Amino acid sequence: MRQRILTALLLLPAAIACVLWLPTPWMGGLTSIIMLLGLWELTRLVGLHTLTARLAYLAANIAVMSWLAWSAWLGLALAVVVIGACFWLLIPIWLAYPGAFAGPSRQHVAIKLLSGSLAAIPAWSALLLLHGDGALGPRWALLALAAVWAADSFAYFAGSRWGRRKLAPQISPGKTWAGLWGGLAGCTLISLAAAPALGLGWLQLPSLALLALLTGVFSVVGDLFESVLKRQAGIKDSGSMIPGHGGVLDRIDSLLAALPAFVVFKLLFGL
Repeated sequence: MRQRILTALLLLPAAIACVLWLPTPWMGGLTSIIMLLGLWELTRLVGLHTLTARLAYLAANIAVMSWLAWSAWLGLALAVVVIGACFWLLIPIWLAYPGAFAGPSRQHVAIKLLSGSLAAIPAWSALLLLHGDGALGPRWALLALAAVWAADSFAYFAGSRWGRRKLAPQISPGKTWAGLWGGLAGCTLISLAAAPALGLGWLQLPSLALLALLTGVFSVVGDLFESVLKRQAGIKDSGSMIPGHGGVLDRIDSLLAALPAFVVFKLLFGL
């Protein structure tokens, strides 16, 4: 726990500074590196062992990101984000059958790799759409990240204190319903607290609260989905790159699902 907190205290200010002050193209480059590191860990997680195959998978994702960055960005990026949100709407079906696509067959590996791309590229696009949307864009991008961070933290402490009933024991035995409610509460509180910085008035608070709640729900789906992949692989963490926190994928799993949902619901609610 001490190492976990120390790492967070070191990384959090740097992350906030990058989101608030980096130009969007630089933010896009930094975020793409983080996403690609997560996908690199995914290749090992799903059983892709040869270096050539792992590099080829990364190269394919880099090509798609580059194409999005250099083409008609806004229209394509929004379409990619919507596709990503729809992808996460289907994942609960997979969670209901956590043994689905287990095993080392080529078809199963291909499905998991495609799922990784459908998670990472829309999340990357979503964050950049938020970040580049006018003067308040970086603040909205920071809120999307902070809401998920708050959900993770509140869920951990609420689950540790009051957790009794398991949320998904076959997938992640440590997660509880108390943790879920605590996480949603934290996500909502941090979002409402940010309303003045986003120029939102009292009449918009219900929509902002609903946006936070839905984002929190999607973040849990992302977390559980990675847990399924780790459980099928028989490993605890996706990597060891972040001391006390495991791998990069362990830190961004919730964000992968939450970011596309945040953008879609923000647009739907007119925020």
